[in-house]
Amino acid sequence: MEKLQVQLTAILDLLNIKIFRVLLFLLIGIVMYSAMFTNVKPEKLNLELFSVAEKTIRSPITIEDKESTEANRREAVEQVNDVYRVKREYAQNRVDLVTSIFGSVSEVNAEAQEEIDKQKTAAEADGKDVSAPQVPTIEEKIEKLKTKLTDSETKSLSDDVFIALLQAPKEELQAAKDLTVTAINNTMKHSVPADEVENAKLNVEEELKYTSLNGSLKRAVIEIGRYAVVQNEFYDPEATEDLRQQTMDSVEPVRILEGQILVDEGQLISRDIYKKLQLVGLLESENSYKPFIGLGMLTALTLFGLYVVFNEMENADKKQKNLLIFSIIFITAILLMKLVSLFDEFEYSEIGYIFPAAMGAMLIKILINERLALLQVAILAVIGTIIFNEGITGTLNVSLGIYILLSGLAAILFLQKQNRRSKILQAGLFVSVINLIVILSILFLRNSQYSGLEYGFYITAAFVSGIVSAVLTIGLLPFFEAGFGILSTLRLIELSNPNHPLLRKILTEAPGTYHHSVMVANLSEAACEAIGANGLLARVGCYYHDIGKTKRPQFFIENQINIDNPHDKLPALTSKNIIIAHATDGAEMLRKHRMPKEIIDIAEQHHGTTLLKFFYHKAKQNDHEVKEEDFRYPGPKPQTKESAVIGIADSVEAAVRSMNHPTHEQIETLVDNIIRDRLQDDQLSECDITLKELDTVADTLCETLKGIFHSRIEYPEMNKQKVKQA
Repeated sequence: MEKLQVQLTAILDLLNIKIFRVLLFLLIGIVMYSAMFTNVKPEKLNLELFSVAEKTIRSPITIEDKESTEANRREAVEQVNDVYRVKREYAQNRVDLVTSIFGSVSEVNAEAQEEIDKQKTAAEADGKDVSAPQVPTIEEKIEKLKTKLTDSETKSLSDDVFIALLQAPKEELQAAKDLTVTAINNTMKHSVPADEVENAKLNVEEELKYTSLNGSLKRAVIEIGRYAVVQNEFYDPEATEDLRQQTMDSVEPVRILEGQILVDEGQLISRDIYKKLQLVGLLESENSYKPFIGLGMLTALTLFGLYVVFNEMENADKKQKNLLIFSIIFITAILLMKLVSLFDEFEYSEIGYIFPAAMGAMLIKILINERLALLQVAILAVIGTIIFNEGITGTLNVSLGIYILLSGLAAILFLQKQNRRSKILQAGLFVSVINLIVILSILFLRNSQYSGLEYGFYITAAFVSGIVSAVLTIGLLPFFEAGFGILSTLRLIELSNPNHPLLRKILTEAPGTYHHSVMVANLSEAACEAIGANGLLARVGCYYHDIGKTKRPQFFIENQINIDNPHDKLPALTSKNIIIAHATDGAEMLRKHRMPKEIIDIAEQHHGTTLLKFFYHKAKQNDHEVKEEDFRYPGPKPQTKESAVIGIADSVEAAVRSMNHPTHEQIETLVDNIIRDRLQDDQLSECDITLKELDTVADTLCETLKGIFHSRIEYPEMNKQKVKQA
């Protein structure tokens, strides 16, 4: 393991050089591209027309068969009948025409009568005989009538019609007109296409034939009726074109669907099948390069996204470590996915559901953070749609992509607030249940029929995926933690176990120090969480920060129970060396036990370079030339917020413990003075804690201490005991 850690450390050093980071990204890209290459590589089919297919061939894409679509549209258009419109106004126009003919006849008769009346009046005035006035002849009336009619009417109607009308009495003429108009209306209110005009004329003739009119007048109105009936239904080119267009639009495009069987094994390849194979590109696949370009673009986009995410990280050392961890897990997941997909060739088309999709998500969530875990899940889901394409090159298995995505998300959500290693197995069971629900929902959405054996396989695959994910996570986690020196949440929980050898050492050899460490842990955890720092790290760091005191526990006041203070008999310089040594001794002990670097740093940095004021002033009483630097801790100063807060909490707890019944005001004053002293002594200049965060730390420490040192009721027995002791 030590050899592995050395190798990983060397790799991390190389990643500080930009070109090696680029090479790592290229390695990720190569693995991605290679894993998906065979799944997008077009099949090379040597098929000939009228040959027999050696295997079942499915369509790799969804594409429209435009030729078949156009043929269907032409066939549909050919079945569309021409649109004809009935012009209803034609009936009224022909009625008006007939009415005008009868009106003109009435006018001619009226004018003739008026002429006779004028002759009688003139003769009476001259005293002449008016018994035989000059009456207009029928020919004159016809001529006069024709002047009132149009050329069409005069040419279409015979003189016999005009004679019959002009000779008819007024009452009969009116009746003839009404009968004619009614007959025309009855016929023209219906559609009269061009080929039905003669039938319409016959209808009018039949209707007028059985009227009570005299013979000549009846023949006249029949001729007028036949003349008045005309075609009223005409071809409408615009409406016809619109109907044809609507019919064309209503024809559904003929599509060849992705995964559709184009030819079954042993089936003859007809012209229609051959055309479909050609349409989906299976006969021209040798020269196809588009899938490779598409895969390259997808890979480049993924690498760009990863680069942006890692480039935003501020801590350079942490950035390189996280990048290497992410790369190892990501590449492992892809290779494992590819390995599982190889079983597709043995007709296990749904084998992808066994893939432990949650493994990478859990490892990255525990070792790095939730954001990168989500990113990894999303990328794996996309890759899974391509790798598990059931042997159909160029297709996407969206169902498997959804399954991988939801499985990984379930693991991340379950581990969001779970910090114990035992919870990983529970997360695997939770993921298994989610997997089962997702699979069943996909199967039900397909609305297909499955046998009991098939349902059994899917249920087994769901649970295998979740459990294997948990087992692999538990198995791989120690290698990452040990190899990279990672202090994960699970590792911190384990280190906080009171049965840890070092904690038992403190408890048995320096119980006062143990109690002090627990108190500082409570203060530090609350303060760190208040400012967004790692409260759990602060708590565990506090448990070990004074481990160095176990070398000489009796020299520290919290362990001096019923014994004299040995410093009273020692020179100030010697006491200083003993006190200061507990920081360096503690760091050395932690290193020997291979504790995480963060815990070692807290032990080494919690005092920073502060001054041992008591022993400094004690030494100065005997030697005025004593240097202040000789009585300072070697440091280094706190490098993180957690170390800074622990240093403050350590001093606050020791100071408050030395006070007798501290009040709330005294506690607040004490905390403010200690923080102000740290700032004035420049102890917080090397960490990124802000003044606002220090105010929050002060408030949190005060609140916690007030809860610990709250006032209590003193009972009479207690007062008597105190008097007796006094």
